Amino acid sequence: MIPLKEAIAVRHSKAEKMPFNQRMFKGELSASEYANYLKTQWDIFNTIESQFTLPHPGFERSQAIKSDLEELGIEPKQVMVADTYVAFLKRLSQEDANAHIYLNYLALLFGGQMMKTKVPGSGKMYAFEQVPELVASVRAIQKDSWAGQANLGLDFIIDIFRDLETLN
Repeated sequence: MIPLKEAIAVRHSKAEKMPFNQRMFKGELSASEYANYLKTQWDIFNTIESQFTLPHPGFERSQAIKSDLEELGIEPKQVMVADTYVAFLKRLSQEDANAHIYLNYLALLFGGQMMKTKVPGSGKMYAFEQVPELVASVRAIQKDSWAGQANLGLDFIIDIFRDLETLN
C-alpha cells in the first residue's frame, strides 16, 4: 500500500496552489474574504468536534475559530460546498472521519503556522499548545488506508477554495 502522505500528494499540491489559498498565504485577503474562509472552517471543525472523538483534546478549534470570526466583526457569506462537506462528514464512521481529522487538523497545525501572521486578526485558530503530543496522537492512529477518504476531503477543500475565490 502507498504511504498516506504520498497517496494524497497530488491533491494536496493542487489545494495548496488554489488561487484563494495562495492569496491567503501572501497576506492578500480582505477581512471579509477571510471571514468567509473562517465560516467554512467553523462549519467543518464544529461538525467534526460535535460528531467524532479527536485523538487529543488539544486539537479542538471551534471556539478559537468562533473567536476569530467575532474579532473580525463581519457577517460571513455561506459557501455551499462547505455545507455539502459537512453533510458528508456527518455520515461517516469514526474510522473514516479519522482521515478527515488527519487532513484538516494537521493542515492547521503545520500549514497554519505559516498563515497565522498573514491573515486579518489575531489568528487564534492557529494557536496550538502541546504540539508534539498532538502530532503523536494522530501518528499513533494514522493509517495508509485513509488515502481514499483524505483525497475526498481534499476534493472538498479544493472546491471550497474555488468557491471562496468567486464569492466576493
